[in-house]
Order: sequence, then structure tokens, then C-alpha cells
Amino acid sequence: MKKLLFVLFVMTSVVACKNQTEENTETVSEETSETFRGEFIYVDNGAVLNGSDYIYGVELNDLAKDLAARVDKVKQDKYDMVPVIVNGVLKDNPARQETGEGWEKVVSITEILHVSEKPSAADIKIKDTKN
Repeated sequence: MKKLLFVLFVMTSVVACKNQTEENTETVSEETSETFRGEFIYVDNGAVLNGSDYIYGVELNDLAKDLAARVDKVKQDKYDMVPVIVNGVLKDNPARQETGEGWEKVVSITEILHVSEKPSAADIKIKDTKN
């Protein structure tokens, strides 16, 4: 009888620990922060982070708005992109899932690490000329 109770106790402990471990790994994976280096632009209530091998939308939280204000001081033109380094969490874009429009992934900025003192050189400069 004691052996049966001991075996039941051990089995219950193992199952309980296994469930607890699975719950903890889900929480950690959702909050994994990454460092992103790229060019940032904020125009008309939309923000984009353009890296060397990615383009992500930016979730407009308080830090993104703060970054937009800091970048705005550096920009010389409305459409200038400014190199930045930020920490953030990459996640699926909920707006794209609902409407089918927008960037596939968005970055939720958690920390602003660096903002360049000058904008990036434009690949193509468009001049507004009047005829």
C-alpha cells in the first residue's frame, strides 16, 4: 500500500512539474526582446523600420512616438530616414490579420539605444518642380 501511494505521489509530482514548465516557457518566448538596427521614418500616423534585410512596421506606443520626435529634430526633409538602434519585441501585425493590409510583422519598441545625428543619404532624390 505504501508503495502504491509513493508511486501515485511521484506520478502526480512529475505531471504537475511538466505543466508548470510549459506555462513558463510560453511567457518567456512572448517577451523576448531583440536589437534592431535600421532606418526609421514616421509619416502620417505610420512608422517603419527599414533594416538591411527586413522592413517592419512599428507599433505606435509611447517610445515609438518619443523616437519619432527625436528623429524629427534630425530630419532635413519630411521623408528623410534616420538610422536608429532600438530594442523591441517582434510580433505579428494584428491589423494585417484583420484587414489583410499593412506589414506582416511589427516591432514594439521597448528601448531607444541610439539615434543618428544626421539622416541617411537618399537613394533617389525627388525634386518638386513647378512647370
